[in-house]
Amino acid sequence: MTTSIKLGGNEIRFISLFESITGAVARDCIINEDRIIFIVKPGNIGLAIGKKGVNIKRVRDFLQKPIEVVEFAQSPENFIKNTLAPARIKMITVTERRDGKKIAMVTVNEQDRGIAIGKNGKNVARARLLARRHYNIEDVIIS
Repeated sequence: MTTSIKLGGNEIRFISLFESITGAVARDCIINEDRIIFIVKPGNIGLAIGKKGVNIKRVRDFLQKPIEVVEFAQSPENFIKNTLAPARIKMITVTERRDGKKIAMVTVNEQDRGIAIGKNGKNVARARLLARRHYNIEDVIIS
């Protein structure tokens, strides 16, 4: 089950710009100091990126920040898998602890562990942020 997400003025403007450049439908936008993350509707990832990445490059050049695009999924497991792409995921288990907090245990291929974690933990941090924002999952643990 997804949570309701509140968007500010900047997020709405960036989503509008992203949609007009790419033609993809964005569900969410997260603005960090070092990057902007767009969540697109299922099936819109190819449209968002464009042939040879041309759409993403145009958005990046216009906004002067690195752009990341993640495809939304109805299940938290598939959504987390999308946030960690291109790492090959073996299994994702979402469990609820006794205190009521949900955590996701992600098992990846050994050679893809570095890809899943990312430089300085950037990819796993993105997965945590998006899982918390969309599915109230407190933590994503890579094993």
